[in-house]
Amino acid sequence: MRIAVVGIPGGWSSEALADAAAGATGERLLLDLGSARLELAADGAGGGVLCARPGLPAVDLCQMDAVLIKKAAPQYSPDMLDRLELLRFVAGRGVPCFSDPSRILRLVDRLACSVTLSLAGLPLPPTTVTEDLACALDAVRSYGRAILKPLYTSKARGMVLLDMAQAGPEAAAVVLERFQAVNRVLYIQQALDLRGQDLGVCFLGGEYLGTYARRKQAGPSSGAVGAAWSTSTASGGRYAAFDPPAEIIALADRARQPFGLDFTCVDVALTQSGPYVFEVSAFGGFRGLREARGLDVAGLFTAHALRRLRQGPQA
Repeated sequence: MRIAVVGIPGGWSSEALADAAAGATGERLLLDLGSARLELAADGAGGGVLCARPGLPAVDLCQMDAVLIKKAAPQYSPDMLDRLELLRFVAGRGVPCFSDPSRILRLVDRLACSVTLSLAGLPLPPTTVTEDLACALDAVRSYGRAILKPLYTSKARGMVLLDMAQAGPEAAAVVLERFQAVNRVLYIQQALDLRGQDLGVCFLGGEYLGTYARRKQAGPSSGAVGAAWSTSTASGGRYAAFDPPAEIIALADRARQPFGLDFTCVDVALTQSGPYVFEVSAFGGFRGLREARGLDVAGLFTAHALRRLRQGPQA
C-alpha cells in the first residue's frame, strides 16, 4: 500500500507523520505541494497531481492508495486555498484523503470558520468584520480592548492588540489603517481575559482524544499594541496537560462537527463570562498533545487512516 504524506519537509509534525506512515507501509513519502503541478487531461478523464522529488521520480498523488494531509503550506495564506484545490482534485479522482480537502477548505479562512461556528450556535467572542475604517474604529471603541486578526494565520502571527484606553482614537485609527494595508478585511474581536491560558481540545475520527493548555509566558505588558497577551507558543507560551470538564469537551465536539475532519483541534477559552470557541484547526495539535499528554498523534492518525481504508468507502 502506498500512502503519501503531504507536509513540509523538515517540519516536526510532518516528519513525524511521514515516519509513522513509513513504519506502517514500508515506504516513506513526504511530499511538498510547493513542488507539485496539476495536469488536466483534454478528455477530462485523466490528469494528475505530480510532486517533484530531488533526484527521484515525481510522485503522482492520484496514483496513491491514500494521502495523509499534515500541512498544505508553511504558513496560512490565500495561497493555501490553491494548494488545497490540488488535493481536492486528488480526492475527486477517488484517492482517500485524511482529512478531506473539501472540508479543510471550509475552515482555513478565519471568517469562513467563524461564520460556520456562529450559524451552528457556538459561543464566539464578540466580533466585528468590516472593510470600513470608521466602522472598525467604532467597534474598537465599543470593545475597549480588541484583537485585530488576519483571516489567514496561525499561532497569533500578524495579530495586533489594540487598547483604546492606552492608544486613544487617533493612534487607534492609524493602527487600523496600517493593519488594513495588509489585511483588506478587518476582523476585530473583543480581547478576553484568558487568565493566562487557552485550550486545544482534540478529536480523532470524531472521538475525543485529549486536551492541552497553551499557557502564557509571564512577563511585562507590551503596551497598547503588541502580542504579550497571546498564549501562543510562537509568543513564548508553553504546553501543559489539562483535563476539561465534560461540558467543555461537549462544547468542542459541537464545534468540530460541522467540519467533519479526521483529526482536528478546537481552540477554547475559559473566561469569567463562560467558555468561548475561537476556531477549529485542521493542522494543529500534534506537538501540543505530544508535549502535554505524551500522545503519539502521528501514529494514532496513521492507524486511523489504515483502519478506515480497510473498512472501505462506506466508512
